Amino acid sequence: MSAAIILAGGRSARMGHDKRRLRLWGPQGPTLLAHTVALAALVCVEVIVVLNDPQAWPDLPARLVPDAYPGAGPLGGLASGLAALAEDRALLLACDLPLLQLDLLQAMLAEPLDGDALVPRQLAAQAQAQDGSPHGQDVEPLLAIYRQTCLPTITACLAHDERRMGAALRQLAVRYLDPAWWMRFDADGRSFLNLNRPADLARATQLTFGNPPPAAARR
Repeated sequence: MSAAIILAGGRSARMGHDKRRLRLWGPQGPTLLAHTVALAALVCVEVIVVLNDPQAWPDLPARLVPDAYPGAGPLGGLASGLAALAEDRALLLACDLPLLQLDLLQAMLAEPLDGDALVPRQLAAQAQAQDGSPHGQDVEPLLAIYRQTCLPTITACLAHDERRMGAALRQLAVRYLDPAWWMRFDADGRSFLNLNRPADLARATQLTFGNPPPAAARR
């Protein structure tokens, strides 16, 4: 069985306001964070949300975990979530992915995982290290699956002030999912559209207009 870890501790500096509270489906629709939690709950036995202000989300139907590594970015949030995990592995989701496709999440969770992580590759990026392993810039580490076996490597990186997801991935046994694999479940790669800047929000709003979230995610 798998749990979900949702990273919701970012400062939204480039967006200019708290993107977790965006309502892309209208004023009566869910917040972006609530939508992500509801989607994760459809496919995982437990949903853990890592964030720095749990008191601000008293009604969120998830297990709220403080970020044990504030300021360390997604890698610190992943470590915090894995440390709280009761299951062997978790689906990691950034909270700013409004167009997650349920079929893709289900397919990823159904894939066998003998190593430490299961990470999709980006569609167009080609950067490779000299040994043939990804640098980290050409992958999607914030929509991926990680096992608890990753935790010692990740905490060691953080102890050495290494906060890059790619640096941790290079030390883990990772199975990469090429675009030919994930495009069967998300042909346009919409799941990977994250909201960093106002332009991203404008595009996501256009794509979600007239397309309500799944019924279970409308709260």
